[in-house]
Amino acid sequence: MTETVVVVGATGEMGRAICRDLLARDYDVLAIARSDDALTALAGDLPGLRCCVADISSDDAIEAIRAELVHDVRGVVHGPGVATAGGALTAPTSAVVDAVNIKVGGFMRLARAVHARLQRQSRLIAIGGHYGFEPSAYAATAGVANAALANLVRQFSWAYGERGVTAHLLVPGPADTPRLRRVADARAERDGITTEDVLESMRGESAIGQFTTLESVAWAVTMLLDPRADAMAGGPLYMDSGRRHGIS
Repeated sequence: MTETVVVVGATGEMGRAICRDLLARDYDVLAIARSDDALTALAGDLPGLRCCVADISSDDAIEAIRAELVHDVRGVVHGPGVATAGGALTAPTSAVVDAVNIKVGGFMRLARAVHARLQRQSRLIAIGGHYGFEPSAYAATAGVANAALANLVRQFSWAYGERGVTAHLLVPGPADTPRLRRVADARAERDGITTEDVLESMRGESAIGQFTTLESVAWAVTMLLDPRADAMAGGPLYMDSGRRHGIS
């Protein structure tokens, strides 16, 4: 039986890795992004990928995604990026509001788009991030939006639970991507040091001295699609390479 997995943020580095893994497991993968050109390029690299141009920050995305669904939805992966705008003292409030709209509002729109196609053991998977649980002075948009996303995942867990649909939050640590380097650039400018100094310091925040890999995140998505992942409903799955110091 053909089953669809919808991936928002598919043209980013992480989204690309997730789409590649899902296609290798014979899922029908519907990639969502705002840029038609970026989606066309991605589809050229990943044969079999289906694409849908939609802006997840707008309610118009609900019907645009819904119109592309032709099979039951096995899962959704919500992983859009948000702007890097500095810390709580300097980030424009509009940037923080936009980040919450994309992360939280976008996940709500995605769930509404696929609602009628969800079946028992379908998965609603959001990709949050380390800064949502370990606040920093230099990542206001990611920190606030991902903290709010964790609350929404818990709400979805209860709202969809009676249908046997589970919600999950992946919490990767920093991955060595262009987006991370923008965060490092902002921190370097704030502290008057080089970007490479910041990256080395960030590696040192990991118990194993490394960043989280994109391949690890893609593996976690496919693991959650397994029927045996029911017991993980509602909770965060930390993939921070040993960065958290708390036990909660």
